[in-house]
Amino acid sequence: MKNYSFAILKKLTFILFLVTIISCSEQVTISKNAFVIKNISIIDPIDGFQSVKHVVVEHDLIAMILDKNYKFLANEDKIIDGSGKFLIPGLWDAHVHFSYDKNLTSSMPRLFLAHGITSVRDTGGPIDYVLKAKEFSLNEPLKSPNIFIAGPLIDGSPNVYNDSSPSFPLLSIENKDIIDIESNTLGLIDKEVDFLKAYEMLNENQFLTLTKIAQKRKLNVTGHIPLSMNLFSAVNSGLNGMEHLRNLELSIASNAEELYEERIQMLKNPNGLLGSTLRSSIHSKQRMSAIDSVDNNKFEEAANLLASKNVWQTPTLILYRSYAQKSHLNPSFLLELNKLPQQVKQKWSNEIAASDTIIDKSSVRYSNWIVDAVSKLHKNNVPFMAGTDTPIGYLIPGRSLHRELEILVESGLSNLEAIKTATVNPATFFGIENKVGRIKNGFMADLLILNSNPLNNISNTQNIHAVIKNGHFLSRKSLDSLLYNNHD
Repeated sequence: MKNYSFAILKKLTFILFLVTIISCSEQVTISKNAFVIKNISIIDPIDGFQSVKHVVVEHDLIAMILDKNYKFLANEDKIIDGSGKFLIPGLWDAHVHFSYDKNLTSSMPRLFLAHGITSVRDTGGPIDYVLKAKEFSLNEPLKSPNIFIAGPLIDGSPNVYNDSSPSFPLLSIENKDIIDIESNTLGLIDKEVDFLKAYEMLNENQFLTLTKIAQKRKLNVTGHIPLSMNLFSAVNSGLNGMEHLRNLELSIASNAEELYEERIQMLKNPNGLLGSTLRSSIHSKQRMSAIDSVDNNKFEEAANLLASKNVWQTPTLILYRSYAQKSHLNPSFLLELNKLPQQVKQKWSNEIAASDTIIDKSSVRYSNWIVDAVSKLHKNNVPFMAGTDTPIGYLIPGRSLHRELEILVESGLSNLEAIKTATVNPATFFGIENKVGRIKNGFMADLLILNSNPLNNISNTQNIHAVIKNGHFLSRKSLDSLLYNNHD
């Protein structure tokens, strides 16, 4: 019996040795339509770190991921040496506005790609204008990130972004009643928007009509909690996402009911204020007092609801931080202006030179509160996406997303969780998580090759060696030419 067991053990050992020899000697021939990134470490947002692999890209897809022991046959010009480098999925900025500054629109695609942003979510602009941006991305996929659009902000009356000033360009559509909501929402759906964005001046009936239409057409609704509602009613009525955590504090204050009644009276707008002025007056009156009286039990209740309903948060922390710290006054930021087209650079430079240097304590306090709120929501398993609101607040397209990742980590997310917010999470929002945002066979080959490990330091997402867009390799030289092509 003993000898038999020993013989079996010897046979199993030999088979294991044979399998090892075969696996070590397996050979793959790389198609002439493909290229291979050899000896690179992979960081998948779900599976995490995987040391040295060979990644084969064919056409616009990841064709194979081979262990380092595999041999492959390929022409020398089809092999990219990834030794000592790190591969992550292409990044998303999940909150941008192509139409906010039309002098910058045509430069935004190149700036995104140069910073490794291969997909973006445009969260508000005139439908025909943002449709052109999306069509450009479809027709010229190597010159633009993938663009997903909401069309205009679906607002009530008076609408906020109504072209009343340069700070409030025409990003929204005014809806005076339910009939307007039905007509305008269905019109956007007919134009094949990818999602819908609800805004702050909607009344409750308008909001309910909007979410019912969206649910019937299987479209997500993100936006700001309408000032006529609270977080709980908005989420239970079908809100799928929140931008900037906007108006969260108004719903979780100890006196939230009193604040609500006060808002309802102010929204009657007896003085006929512009939408932007009316909204600002409500925020000025209620925001800071609300964060000073947050009820922790209500916060917990809100967090549990957001987690249970899987309501996506795009907090745009960099927007708050930049306003609070006046980051545009930093000399290192001023050098970044060289990436902008000359006309925009001059405009921003003039505005920055004329701006004051006084730090507003309330802005700092609110920015810090938002960071703390993100930390608490994250601990309650509320899902997040990384977005910036670029180019609002002098946020440079592309650059600002990397800063957003840094502040997300500061808020308590791990480096891998932060990467997840800018890769597979936005893909999940659109239901394409089985195609985009990961490093797996059959996924879209939108990828970043980094010189340093972002799991060690999230700032390493900025140390980009190359970008792969739709399976097309963009070298560091190519990225630099995009970065400083500021004559467009």
